[in-house]
Amino acid sequence: MSQDSKVKTTESSPSAPTKTRKSLPVLDPSGDYYYWWLNTMVFPVMYNLIIIVCRACFPDLQHSYLVAWLVLDYTSDLLYLLDIVVHFHTGFLDQGILVEDKGRISSHYVCTWSFFLDLVSLMPTDVAYVWLGPHTPMLRLNRFLRVPRLFEAFDRTETRTAYPNVFRITKLMLYIFVVIHWNSCLYFALSRYLGFGRDAWVYPDPAQPGFERLRRQYLYSFYFSTLILTTVGDIPLPAREEEYLFMVGDFLLAVMGFATIMGSMSSVIYNMNTADAAFYPDHALVKKYMKQQNVNRQLERRVIDWYQHLQINKEMANEVAILQHLPERLRAEVAVSVHLSTLSRVQIFQNCEASLLEELVLKLQPQTYSPGEYVCRKGDVGREMYIIREGQLAVVADDGVTQYAVLGAGLYFGEISIINIKGNMSGNRRTANIKSLGYSDLFCLSKEDLREVLSEYPQAQVVMEEKGREILLKMNKLDANAEAAEIALQEATESRLRGLDQQLDDLQTKFARLLAELESGALKIAYRIERLEWQTREWPMPEDLAEADDEGESGEGTSQGGEGRTGQEGPPDPE
Repeated sequence: MSQDSKVKTTESSPSAPTKTRKSLPVLDPSGDYYYWWLNTMVFPVMYNLIIIVCRACFPDLQHSYLVAWLVLDYTSDLLYLLDIVVHFHTGFLDQGILVEDKGRISSHYVCTWSFFLDLVSLMPTDVAYVWLGPHTPMLRLNRFLRVPRLFEAFDRTETRTAYPNVFRITKLMLYIFVVIHWNSCLYFALSRYLGFGRDAWVYPDPAQPGFERLRRQYLYSFYFSTLILTTVGDIPLPAREEEYLFMVGDFLLAVMGFATIMGSMSSVIYNMNTADAAFYPDHALVKKYMKQQNVNRQLERRVIDWYQHLQINKEMANEVAILQHLPERLRAEVAVSVHLSTLSRVQIFQNCEASLLEELVLKLQPQTYSPGEYVCRKGDVGREMYIIREGQLAVVADDGVTQYAVLGAGLYFGEISIINIKGNMSGNRRTANIKSLGYSDLFCLSKEDLREVLSEYPQAQVVMEEKGREILLKMNKLDANAEAAEIALQEATESRLRGLDQQLDDLQTKFARLLAELESGALKIAYRIERLEWQTREWPMPEDLAEADDEGESGEGTSQGGEGRTGQEGPPDPE
């Protein structure tokens, strides 16, 4: 065997070790890694947005820290380059599905406007340092084209943060700072162009004590720009045309900035009020209603205290309305993560199917009771059960003072009344008075909601009724005779229903048979009519018969006329 054939055999052998090249993973644009990379890109973009213009307008700043600026410049360029690499490894959604094919990702990115801006922002304009020198940072102005990355990072953070309104205000203050910073840099550059200390409007002569320091130069310019853009006043009058033009531009910018700030703050306040209205009920309407209806002061005070309790303790009364815009499955997952542990404490719901509990969790309604308020009274019709989430309730006598027991967080009551258990001696009536000792937060589950859910889970309904029967036996509230009578009555009813079903089936069978006979008879009649039609087609038509009759009559008339003429010669036959 030759050496080439050995090499081919070795390459084709499946056991031969192969080296796989690892490639960078594809990032999900809604994932955490992509989000943190966006936050990383905030730093180089903000560095170029703030520092470059400052170095260009304040020469002392550029000359004093040249090495540090060069290091930071090329570090930000490296991050810009890595950002392009990240773009080539970031998937996109096509018909709702994340595209992970790197060929399609590259083609999609190259065809976007973002790719063009990214390329232009990384153009090596620093090469001009060879001719113009390293103290010309204005050559790096193309780095500003990466600002859309900053806006994208801010949008993602606003959707992820737990305090979006605070973030909006912080972002607005950052924008204001950047505008004032740029304006202060342009003011100092204009003062240097016109000449320091030439008039009261420009920056004072650095030869004066204290005004030669870099910090004083920047702070003075920033303060002057703040006075102009906030239209506070106390500004020296401009003396030259350039100064007038600068002031006019700043005033226009101030007007636009003031409108933007007012609009942004109004939007933030509106969003906060909308969020409060969504989380907590509006008490102003209730207060107005009670005042118009002359509700007594004590009851009005109780209602106001109830609203105040919700507001202070951040308790939500309309939890269902808050989550109504979520998809049903996602809403169920949120409700399960919040309330499933509470529902699992109820004895009759233990060992039930997980899907059944998920359905029931969506039906739970939060309720808050004030101190001294009755949750239920003895003899009331039980239409719901309650689960105590927080607070204490007392089982009291009819006088409302004597306490038999105190119920705390995690306990429940009223579960028997929402299940129709045969032989229940109390029926669906409440057997005790339950009163709230303080502010109590409860979950309410109505009988209608439970019945609606159990209609899809008949086996779970049997299990729950059995557990309820065991509880009634322990409480001596189950009448075995009545239960047996109800069971017998139910069996008799079911037997009659089965008999009616059988009779209905028989009637349907007879009706189907009669219908089949009717259809058969109709077919036979149609067949006979069709045969008669074919037979009558061979008969002469009435028109032919009429013509034949006419011809016969005309022949007879002619013969009779001849006879008449002949008979005139003699008298008629007397006979």
